[in-house]
Amino acid sequence: MILISACLAGLKVRYNGTDSLDERIQKLVLENKALTVCPELMGGFSTPREPAEIVDGDGEDVLDGRARVVEISGRDVTELYLKGAYATLHKALEIGATKVVLKEYSPSCGSAMIYNGDFNGTKLGGVGVTTALLRRNSIVVCSEDDFLELF
Repeated sequence: MILISACLAGLKVRYNGTDSLDERIQKLVLENKALTVCPELMGGFSTPREPAEIVDGDGEDVLDGRARVVEISGRDVTELYLKGAYATLHKALEIGATKVVLKEYSPSCGSAMIYNGDFNGTKLGGVGVTTALLRRNSIVVCSEDDFLELF
């Protein structure tokens, strides 16, 4: 079984109440080949919510206590992102998922790129908190852009 970011399957769970529908990915869910997850909702956030970015590093640094996740207002939401990452890991282990497709650029889900923490739209190489945790547990994570290469 595959886990997929809920927003990619068309669920309106993004911070601004929208989705990032990818019909190829949604098809996997409709065919019962994949289950959806949203680390932010699993961490305790609601929709809509303030945008958040990782400051001073990426998801690896958050796991190691060297960086934090903050909302645009400045509120530190690191613990909620960690909670969501661990809940996603638990779900992946529970269903035996070895591959996960997550939304690129997200502070939870980015698998190659995230925003730089300045809320100015600049992207940089790095991973989200959930991606870092899943990879540390030998689970393959990719984005919507490269998932066909892995499946």
